[in-house]
Amino acid sequence: MSKSLKTDKGIVSFSISKTLWMYAMIIPSFFIDWSAITAQVLIVFSLLILFTIGIGHSIGLHRGVIHKSFKSSKLFRNISIYLFVLTGMGGPLNWLKQHYYRDYWQNRKDCPRYFRYQHSLITDYWWNLHFSFEPTNIDLYNIPQEDLNDGWFKFLNKTWILHNLTLMVIFLLIFGLNATLFLCFFRSALVILGHWYIGYASHKYGYARHEIKDADESGYNDVLLGLISFGEGFHNNHHSYPTSAKFSSRWYEVDFSWMIVWTLQKLGIVSEVKTQTDNLKETAITTKVTIWRFPWS
Repeated sequence: MSKSLKTDKGIVSFSISKTLWMYAMIIPSFFIDWSAITAQVLIVFSLLILFTIGIGHSIGLHRGVIHKSFKSSKLFRNISIYLFVLTGMGGPLNWLKQHYYRDYWQNRKDCPRYFRYQHSLITDYWWNLHFSFEPTNIDLYNIPQEDLNDGWFKFLNKTWILHNLTLMVIFLLIFGLNATLFLCFFRSALVILGHWYIGYASHKYGYARHEIKDADESGYNDVLLGLISFGEGFHNNHHSYPTSAKFSSRWYEVDFSWMIVWTLQKLGIVSEVKTQTDNLKETAITTKVTIWRFPWS
């Protein structure tokens, strides 16, 4: 392991399972016959992105379970977490724990290099997508026990690959091999790589209206990345208002997940929705001017 990855806060090690799954999704994608992709398959693909990334990851796991931005029935929570599993990104508990580890360290000045973004895109690709972090003391991160001990979360964390394989078989029987490569392998590869890149870019470049006091990472906003990621690319807003279900702060910041949450609230499916109103984090300092950072600066 590279010396720059070493930390006394936990063990950073190469993950064989994580690496094998990612390339198992990427490599078959090169064999897709793009000319044979029909309009029907494109519609199914779009719906899968909406439900698995929008409702599953962005709303269900990230804003709902991790940041407690709203309340919902246990049924909606369980369905949304199952939809997250179908992204092909991994088990929900693994993602929940990594999020708590990262947030804890990024809001401090002694953040290990593994969780910081003071390195190149290539380095981050290697570290983020091929390694995993196991803490020395998990109690340090104050992860809610109700989440760690949730039976549904634990079940999906152990079986998430089986659910994705089942979806592949279903699509293979309905649409055939080529469409399955597109709907499952390519989609999961796109989601894994897209999530990684947006996480990297939104911590490196863009504009920021707040600085987080005594924190190694304050994040940046990017209008385009926010648009294509259901609002997840507005990272400075998120760092400043971490418990808000609304990541956008201006009219030109399009947050599709917030639109869905707003609709779900009107339908009575979610309640007690938190927004940015009177919800600025204590350590977030509003800057006098907007801070810009570009790749070439």
